[in-house]
Amino acid sequence: MKEELRSVEFAPGKVLSVDTGRIAKQADGAVIVRMGDTQVLCTAVSAKEAKPGQNFFPLVVDHRESFSAGGRFPGGFMKREGRPSEKEVLSSRLIDRSLRPLFPKGYLCETQIISSVLSSDGENDGDVLGGFGSSAALHISDVPFEGPMAEVRVGRVDGEYVINPTLSELEESDIDMIVGGTADSVLMMEGDMDEVSEEDMLGAIKAAHASIITLCEFQEELREEFGKPKREFVAEGNPEEIENKVRELATDKIKDVVNIGLGKEEYSEKLQEAKDSVVAELEEEYEEEVGTIKDILGDIEKEELRNMILEKKRRIDGRSPEDIRDIWTQVGYLVRTHGSAVFTRGETQALVSVTLGTKKDAQAVDTLFDEEEKKFYLHYNFPPYSVGEAGFLRGPGRREIGHGHLAERSLKKMMPSFDDFGYVIRVISDITESNGSSSMASVCGGSMAMMDAGVPLKKPVAGIAMGMIVGENNSVVLSDIRGEEDFMGDMDFKTAGTADGITACQMDMKVQGISFEVMEEALKQAHTGRLHILGKMAETISTPRENLSEFAPQFINMTIDGDMIGAVIGPGGKVIQTLQKETDTEIWIEEDDETGKGKITISADSLDKAEAAQERIKAITGQLEEGAIYKGTVKTIKDFGAFVEIAPGRDGLLHISEVDNKHVKDVNDYMSVGDEIEVKLLKIEPGNKLRLSRKALLDNDEEE
Repeated sequence: MKEELRSVEFAPGKVLSVDTGRIAKQADGAVIVRMGDTQVLCTAVSAKEAKPGQNFFPLVVDHRESFSAGGRFPGGFMKREGRPSEKEVLSSRLIDRSLRPLFPKGYLCETQIISSVLSSDGENDGDVLGGFGSSAALHISDVPFEGPMAEVRVGRVDGEYVINPTLSELEESDIDMIVGGTADSVLMMEGDMDEVSEEDMLGAIKAAHASIITLCEFQEELREEFGKPKREFVAEGNPEEIENKVRELATDKIKDVVNIGLGKEEYSEKLQEAKDSVVAELEEEYEEEVGTIKDILGDIEKEELRNMILEKKRRIDGRSPEDIRDIWTQVGYLVRTHGSAVFTRGETQALVSVTLGTKKDAQAVDTLFDEEEKKFYLHYNFPPYSVGEAGFLRGPGRREIGHGHLAERSLKKMMPSFDDFGYVIRVISDITESNGSSSMASVCGGSMAMMDAGVPLKKPVAGIAMGMIVGENNSVVLSDIRGEEDFMGDMDFKTAGTADGITACQMDMKVQGISFEVMEEALKQAHTGRLHILGKMAETISTPRENLSEFAPQFINMTIDGDMIGAVIGPGGKVIQTLQKETDTEIWIEEDDETGKGKITISADSLDKAEAAQERIKAITGQLEEGAIYKGTVKTIKDFGAFVEIAPGRDGLLHISEVDNKHVKDVNDYMSVGDEIEVKLLKIEPGNKLRLSRKALLDNDEEE
């Protein structure tokens, strides 16, 4: 392969370069994409033949971020990268979702895409570069691929859309969305935003697509100059004889079931009966082709379902395209959790719980750029019983991580700041039934559960999944799609938000793109559906509860002078450790960089314990007055005097010369460790050192 470097400016001030022909030459296609000092190696390899009996497209996309790229060591004992991080999994999914629709139908050869971040400048994220590079590697390879496509991130800073914003720019942005598409249309998008309007969101997508067009044109230039000839591929069709017989026997039967208007379970039963009758009639004659017969039956079901929607504007369960399934909700369902909710929409149900924790419960996240602490996180679980199946319970897969992340992003813009509500918040969404849009059910249930827990959400949040059926001459947008409509439809478009705007979105296409006109229609229809769902949620709970659960930890926040932080902590942490032990509390102290003040958080399982610790800290940090008399405790005795604690954590020196008005040879003759004595504070010396006197009190007594 020819060694070359090419560059393109795809947005104002944004330049991307591609190096090919020098690295990973045995891959079917390989490029190194660079933006700033971030470099990503993308490779594509596809088997020459499909495995015998293969009936699905085995595409695997892996995005990896080496800590060495940022000049960092991995955390943990092994000091090497292990299983992919959550961010790597999410980035892999984003690339996969943009690439998958662009492979020819029927292509079943095992295909692997690897995107590796080799260098990072800490400002340009490698995820969207990996999406572009994966497409470029496929496009210049001999692998059948109907691209190119490109991914870009779009933000909005001071009202202006920014393409591939740096991490610094994202901190000021009210939009963080990744858009993938071809030169003709949008294929994928996902992101979060701060209650933006449908119009502003559409504007962001259009701005992103303009740059995508430029990047796709750039890939065409790369292919023209460096590309390999594509492999010949022709999808195998079904034997004509079998195709005709199956359609003759099955079409009317399946059409009748599709048109009845049934729920999931009844629909599945009647459909299976119809399919089984056809298989039973043909399996003796075509014993070796039973798999083909079942595939044709699936095709007929899909066709009839789509035709009914396109022609009659009627869905499997009898709904019109705009209708939302029946909703029922309940809060406080789980007795001992800090908050809970059941959200049911049709045959999809999420049982959501909320746990409030202390700062120590924050989730440490070790990323390529930095170490972070997450104080709000949502975990999504999809047990096999939710779809009536038996299966192994394992750790979360890519799907669970992706759905949980989407729900988390949908809610996070409405979360209170940690300064205003000093709890770490964990939301768990267990999907107990599933028939479409369980991630959006998690958003609705999560919002309600947190309000039940007393979390001061800024506004309630709801989510809805939209679908689409594309025909030859028309298309129909569907609100609140069922599982069958998702599987057999052409779009899965999820939006979440408040009554005032969108907070998160996710879209996947099974066809090659969607027009902006259809997207606008879907957004408007989603807005109407979201308001309907918010209204149903409000019938159960509309505002956060005023009081927290009795089982939640209790917090007190207080502020002290910065120069008193050391006094509260004590030598080697002695004071604060003793304070925590004696009051049965957990105490965190940190200095505010802006004010220099000490910020203290006290946590306990009861308010009484937290208040007791607070009073002790007040005593430690209280202003001591020179000349005042204090009742103290003798802590230690030395040859030169004794140290007396006159306030919690505040020891002062009672010099031997200040013990008595007579000459003192041995302090032990006058006091013992643990004795309570009265002393006068003579002086507060530099470094908060206290000089005490017992003699001064004796002199006063004699004068009186």
